[in-house]
Amino acid sequence: MAPIEPPECAWELVDPARAPAGEDLLALGADLAPGTLLAAYRSGLFPMGVGDRDGRPIGWWSPSTRGVLLPGEVKVTKSLRRSMRRFEVRVDTAFAEVVARCADPDRPEGWITDEVARAYTELHRLGWAHSVEAWKDGELAGGLYGVAIGGLFAGESMFSAARDASKVALIGLVETFFADGDPRRVIDTQWVTAHLASLGVHAIPRADYLARLEVALTAPHWHPR
Repeated sequence: MAPIEPPECAWELVDPARAPAGEDLLALGADLAPGTLLAAYRSGLFPMGVGDRDGRPIGWWSPSTRGVLLPGEVKVTKSLRRSMRRFEVRVDTAFAEVVARCADPDRPEGWITDEVARAYTELHRLGWAHSVEAWKDGELAGGLYGVAIGGLFAGESMFSAARDASKVALIGLVETFFADGDPRRVIDTQWVTAHLASLGVHAIPRADYLARLEVALTAPHWHPR
């Protein structure tokens, strides 16, 4: 089933292509309505609060160097392949729980507020946001969530409650999102961490990301369900 297109964004969003070099935070304000979020991702932006406890005002970010994972570039070690056998990967069976686990206030550098959780839950209801989950012995052991638009999967957050669980969830995303072999597809991770780099994520300049994004949005929409 195709996702439901919400009302258009009511705001004039900043253009990342005109952003100063080295600047990641480009604007403040607006809202987290579905139309705003989709317009932001389509233009190369994503939201993250910059206020008290990562709440309002909403910051709109486009890193000067962007973390991406491209078709054919994932790295899976022998030990990770062994770990993968211990998990079952599922898609969209526990979206709200994945978001809640990612939003755990005890996690360092947490930024997912109740408002953010509600916004992405609404995007999930409309068919745009998805979770990829790693289950072990019938329990949710790790997962990630993000937004899919055409050939873009914009990853938002991931969590792990068991060794390698979040890595297994990312490999599960790769195997399903890139399954059609379309070279236009791209997984956006926002920034690059050591954890992500070990799986093949690398940084590219903002201009390169925006060029890839324009092409990715022309690819067929991903329908995981």
